Amino acid sequence: MRGIDELVDVDEPAWPELQGMFGASSVPVQVLPGDIDEGRRCLLQMQVSARSVLGALALGTGGVLVDDGWLRVFGGGSASDSDSVSDGRLPSLAQVNRFPTEFDPGWHPATGLVVGHDIVGGVFALNGGDPAAAGRPGAPGQMTYFAPGTLEWEAMEMGHSGWVSWLLSGRLEVFYDGMRWPGWREEAAALAFGQGLSVYPFLWSEEAHADLAATRRRPVPMREVLGVAADFARQMGPADPGFLGDV
Repeated sequence: MRGIDELVDVDEPAWPELQGMFGASSVPVQVLPGDIDEGRRCLLQMQVSARSVLGALALGTGGVLVDDGWLRVFGGGSASDSDSVSDGRLPSLAQVNRFPTEFDPGWHPATGLVVGHDIVGGVFALNGGDPAAAGRPGAPGQMTYFAPGTLEWEAMEMGHSGWVSWLLSGRLEVFYDGMRWPGWREEAAALAFGQGLSVYPFLWSEEAHADLAATRRRPVPMREVLGVAADFARQMGPADPGFLGDV
């Protein structure tokens, strides 16, 4: 086990390079200020250092909004468990993944680490050591995506740092082809951090696949968006999707 000073005080921290990537990206990005104490708590429990992109996000940001808020990348956060929605801030990696209040060397995310949500119920998670046992595709340490359009987890065949580079590359337009409608950007930007969009007919339905622009959308708590997706996945999908994050 590494102590917090060993994790924070490193040669070649990833933060300067990450800042450069944010500045050079053509994708709209908003980097939120974070709480340094919460960021350090995240690093200690994850046992990752500031040399990694995951560690840099936790230590240097309160989270990142990508594509005018369509996608939320979790970092160190700055809100307490009790007011993460009401005070208009993103929760931290620790809060989203229900880290222990005090450091516990024996604890780890049972099914993988949730690192991002999109506003329609998509979940980005980093696989743990045994993805198959958790019902997840892909290899250990690779990214997966729970797709609300199919109610299934999909392997992304990239690690966390590659995922962050991919988010900033402009390829989200292709990735979300068939899941975005005219005016989606304005709707995303208008949401509070604790909200997502309820889409009806549901994204997995034949009606939505046939004419996404005709769907009706309304802001609801993000917890509701995730809960509805999980319920339908259990009822209609191939398997229970498991933990989708606590927001």
